[in-house]
Amino acid sequence: MRIDGADVSAEPRPGQCLRTYLREQGTTAVKKGCDAGDCGACTVLLDGSPVQSCLVPAHRAVDAEVVTANGLGRFGPGGDPDADADALHPVQRAFVEAAGFQCGFCTAGMVCTVAGTPEPGPAGELLKGNLCRCTGYRSIRDALAGHVNTEVPEPGQAFGRAVVALAAARVVTGREAYTLDEPEPPGLLHVAVLGSPHPHARITRIDATAARDAPGVHLVLTHHDVPDTLYSTGRHQNRLDDPDDTRILDPVLRFVGQRVAVAVAETPRQARAALDLVDVDYEVLPAVHDPEAARSPGAPLLHPDKTPAEHRVAEAGRNVVVQIHEEYAEPGQDGVEAALAASAATVTGTWTTGRVNHVALETHGARAWLEPGPDTDRTGAEGDPSTDAGTDGDVLHVRTSTQVPFLVRDELARLLDLPQDRVRVVAGRVGGGFGGKQELLVEDVVALATLRTGRPVQWELMREQQFTTVPCRHPFRVTVRAGASATGELTALAIDVLADTGAYGNHAPGVLFHGVHESMAVYRAPSKRVDAESVYTNNVPSGAFRGYGLGQVQFAIEGALDELAARLDIDPVEMRRRNVIRPGDPFVVGQPVDGDLEYGSYGLDQCLDLVEDALASGRGEAVPDGWAEGRGVALAMIATIPPRGHYTHARVTVADDGDFVVDVGTAEFGNGTTTVHAQLAATELGVPVSRIRVRPSDTATSGYDTGAFGSAGSVVAGLAVARAATALRTKLLSAGYSPSQNDSTGQISSTQRAGVGPVVGMSAEATHDGSPRSVAFNVHGFRVAVQRETGVVRILQSVQAADAGVVINPEQLRGQIEGGVAQALGSALTERMVVRDGVVVTDRLRHYRVPQAADVPPTEVLFADTVDRLGPRGAKSMSEAPYNPVAPALANAVADATGVRPRDLPMRPDLLWELLATAAVPTGRGGR
Repeated sequence: MRIDGADVSAEPRPGQCLRTYLREQGTTAVKKGCDAGDCGACTVLLDGSPVQSCLVPAHRAVDAEVVTANGLGRFGPGGDPDADADALHPVQRAFVEAAGFQCGFCTAGMVCTVAGTPEPGPAGELLKGNLCRCTGYRSIRDALAGHVNTEVPEPGQAFGRAVVALAAARVVTGREAYTLDEPEPPGLLHVAVLGSPHPHARITRIDATAARDAPGVHLVLTHHDVPDTLYSTGRHQNRLDDPDDTRILDPVLRFVGQRVAVAVAETPRQARAALDLVDVDYEVLPAVHDPEAARSPGAPLLHPDKTPAEHRVAEAGRNVVVQIHEEYAEPGQDGVEAALAASAATVTGTWTTGRVNHVALETHGARAWLEPGPDTDRTGAEGDPSTDAGTDGDVLHVRTSTQVPFLVRDELARLLDLPQDRVRVVAGRVGGGFGGKQELLVEDVVALATLRTGRPVQWELMREQQFTTVPCRHPFRVTVRAGASATGELTALAIDVLADTGAYGNHAPGVLFHGVHESMAVYRAPSKRVDAESVYTNNVPSGAFRGYGLGQVQFAIEGALDELAARLDIDPVEMRRRNVIRPGDPFVVGQPVDGDLEYGSYGLDQCLDLVEDALASGRGEAVPDGWAEGRGVALAMIATIPPRGHYTHARVTVADDGDFVVDVGTAEFGNGTTTVHAQLAATELGVPVSRIRVRPSDTATSGYDTGAFGSAGSVVAGLAVARAATALRTKLLSAGYSPSQNDSTGQISSTQRAGVGPVVGMSAEATHDGSPRSVAFNVHGFRVAVQRETGVVRILQSVQAADAGVVINPEQLRGQIEGGVAQALGSALTERMVVRDGVVVTDRLRHYRVPQAADVPPTEVLFADTVDRLGPRGAKSMSEAPYNPVAPALANAVADATGVRPRDLPMRPDLLWELLATAAVPTGRGGR
């Protein structure tokens, strides 16, 4: 076999697929997204034709020519065999220039598909076997069309320009190292985990003797062999934000798939085989899957021993993890009930949203190993499940797919009783996150296994495990009661929220509080009430997901606003103009919000105008004959930084070659922060972006960073980077050197100007504590056509206006918004995790409808003209916010077209058809 021009003689194992064979030969441009032929991340060229290598038996490629993204520039169709090893294929160059990726995990496979297709047709047809979760596909279509969306700005002019991503060339060639792309260390062991077959059970007996004696097995862990320390998988700056209700291995099992035992062996196959030898007896316990039933008297209790004081669980006797009960009335008002009774129009309705999976194409995975530290004293015996092998003085290294390396480090040290300086966590480039990697899900297992065996240990989740064991988006049931005066001013707004947190409470408090916060605070009403609870069930756990609860609650509130507007015969956009908050108004949820949230800038009025004008412009597609046409809008507000502190520390240093190194702890997972940080540093230093190298997300070399969540990478870490770069520039100028001055090679010399001491190694540091915080706004609008006979919804026009302050990188931000819209369209129309009696049925990508290129319409992205006084150079964060107004805007458009309001997500054609078929004859705009 020839792989990227090199002869390889290693024989494939019987039954081995081409993907794993290529990976074993060190060809890491081939990615694993599904191992089922559903995502295309593993696509390579086999004798010139694109194939999904996870479906091809490796023996079929013997004597064949295999080309991966790494060799495409030289050995792919149209490549140049005599070119430099780093040469890009024309398709790869097009993806770089069009910014046709974000996390980039799908890109190596995608460029192979395109390059291997002689006459590429429309993107939807060409890429039907390649999924992208990040981009929304527009920039990929631009790459196919040869559009150039990026530029190389002049030195010091990087801010506000569409700068090419720093890792672009490495991403499109598959050379950028994701979590498990580093060379495997000698002696690497592999993990397999036995999952619970029951939604609720107690282990009464477990015997791992036979498993421990199985071939290749080095360690088997049960609940008898691990620390009995409670924690939460959810990670926040303050670990007390989440309930301590989880154990590494627990004798009580609360959802199907929960860990029962862990096997560590020479190969994944040996580890899986060992699990078959673990002998377990279970006492099956009553289970509860409906959240309303879970909090009702007599329901099975999941965590009956948990208390508010010790574990931060509100009412364990009702399965309630967290609750909010607040009512507000302005002076002279008598509360919500009196206000509703006196209103000219009222609306009451219940909306539901289901489970949604993140579908980051890189599954959760981690690798741990030990390296000697000072004063190492190896103790313990390898394979003893109850003792550590060599922890005295060793440094535990964990390379993991995480958004929060420092928070993972801190909790690992706590769980394993290690000093923090004996734990080093590194996140390479992460293949997508969307909140799903703000957890500690695999790191504890590999770390403990490494400590017990003294060997490197790796665990990479399968796609099925991502669906059945990894936290998903919280399902919400939201009842809204709203009243308004005859002129359309809100008189009362009340919500009753029930969230299903699943078997464990990771992120339950944060999602509930955040979900009701900005969604209520964005509207003015003299009387407000919030009743909200998040409850345990014997379902797969819920967790952090893009929007963090806002999308679920805004789906309901924005629908209720449209219904009120229809009853009062007021235009929906005008209804919002009359009721949104404005600078100077207090932020009121169920009570006025005390804290550090401010109007750093305000562009909501502009966003409403931009969307209204766009929908009236005549742009978009024409409505098909016989289809009903409708328009819908929705808005969303989000705080630009999470509350209660989000900390970062950045350092900028003059490197040996005269370039500048930025050390910052923020992880890069498609959020674009690495490029943004380089732009900010280059602008403050007055140098080209090419002179900036960013070293992110390493707890040993970077300053502390709370994590890449809550859209904080630009406005928290970014502000610290800008401050550090400014401070370094001041130092350099004081030393008599201008950073922008180059020598004849285009770089500064190590000794700088004559008579002035060397500045190599000179550095400056800066911090930011995430306070005060600003607010950002998004408004989405749709024009749709609905075929009543089938329930099919066709999007004729999609437009989103964003109040993002001064835009740091227009092309990158446009892509973030389009990606958020595409993900939200999946949640709104097709994606649903089906759970029956606690079993996740949709455990394959082919059973779970992620939008493909053909499914996602273009979205027109517009920006308000604002300058935020709190953000770096006037910028605001804008990564998760675009997701939030999409589903309600689409539901409002469908209701406008049909007169029937969808109240449940997703709005699949069969469900919408049933709703239309059973509805009464529609009357009035906005549905019923």
